[in-house]
Amino acid sequence: MIQPRFKDAPHFKDFWESGNGKLLIEFSGAEVNFEKFEKFAPFFHHVDEVGDEVVKDVYFTKKFHEASREIEQYIRNGVSETDSVPESVKKLFTQTQRVPEWLDYNLLKSGAELCMRSNLDSLISLRDYCLIGGYDYAYLNKPLIVTEALKKGAVKRLSETLDFWVNATRYNALEVHAKGYEFAIKTRLIHSYARLSIKKHYKDWDTENWGEPINSWDMMATYIGFSLVFLHSLQKLGNSFSIEEEHGIFHLWKYVGYLLGIPEQLLPDNKKQATEYFYLWTSVQPPSDKDSVLLAHSLLNESLENPILKFEFQRKNLKYLHVCCTWFLLDDEVCKRLQIPEVPNKNLFPKSKILFNKIYDRIISRDARIKRGNKDQMKVLEDYLNITKNSNFH
Repeated sequence: MIQPRFKDAPHFKDFWESGNGKLLIEFSGAEVNFEKFEKFAPFFHHVDEVGDEVVKDVYFTKKFHEASREIEQYIRNGVSETDSVPESVKKLFTQTQRVPEWLDYNLLKSGAELCMRSNLDSLISLRDYCLIGGYDYAYLNKPLIVTEALKKGAVKRLSETLDFWVNATRYNALEVHAKGYEFAIKTRLIHSYARLSIKKHYKDWDTENWGEPINSWDMMATYIGFSLVFLHSLQKLGNSFSIEEEHGIFHLWKYVGYLLGIPEQLLPDNKKQATEYFYLWTSVQPPSDKDSVLLAHSLLNESLENPILKFEFQRKNLKYLHVCCTWFLLDDEVCKRLQIPEVPNKNLFPKSKILFNKIYDRIISRDARIKRGNKDQMKVLEDYLNITKNSNFH
């Protein structure tokens, strides 16, 4: 049986007693302890079997592009009991087409509005706190390393994450057959495909320490990144949000998690639960290793490689701003472990951002901010998609 093996380790204690973990507890009113550890631990060896069966039945029996086309048909047109499709496909679509009783469309709307309203702060939070902070958990990154995601490059990886996040967080995006729903199903099957490939080709996978590849517990932690950590980051950058919007963010990612096949009991409803769940999960994760450092540096250097900005001085400046935000949002200990470079005046940009947000909040209406944020985020996404389409980032 798996134990909370790092609960006495310095990195765990630093985080929860003096770092961002302590701030998360204050932010959420969480009561952290190990009482429920045994309830969650089995999910380290639990995977989305429904998704895996679909991949075996569809992707492993035909050419990849044919399989993808077939799945797209099911996503767009739905699957009924009488269709002559594999049982696994029926099972997957019966689950995802059935809207759970707890789903509240008003909360989904509030969650989407907060994502849009926070404009580029949303993207800074995702990149400089959620994504790079996740690299500090060495075992969580193993599937990325094993599937050689590093070779694909950060531009491509960032573009895919952005595409998924933007499409899942617009109005009505998660309606059955809509764009966000489609992204959730495709992402779910990509996870299954990667997991089965790892199990088949990578004989050195250390199940005992790392859990199953892309296991349900790691998935829970990733989605807490999109909800709890994301909210905490927005707050750090001086954004305010209503109780309704806060519940909306958790609700939105709970539903995305449900579509992705994460067991419902792992999907938190609020920041208190999310912090308590996250606490248990971090106790089985060691700190950064050399792979973590490679992933972090690949992400930081993305600004220099990315041709969206024309001139080198612009790209260097963008990297500098991301480095400043990373130091501001993450614990110093984490930044040191990930070998984030030291830069001068690193608090200047984040501090001016906080000031700007406080003023902007007062003078511009909520609706105008939602519209503007949606437009700006769509523009960033479009730039990324054009680059990955028209270049050798594949």
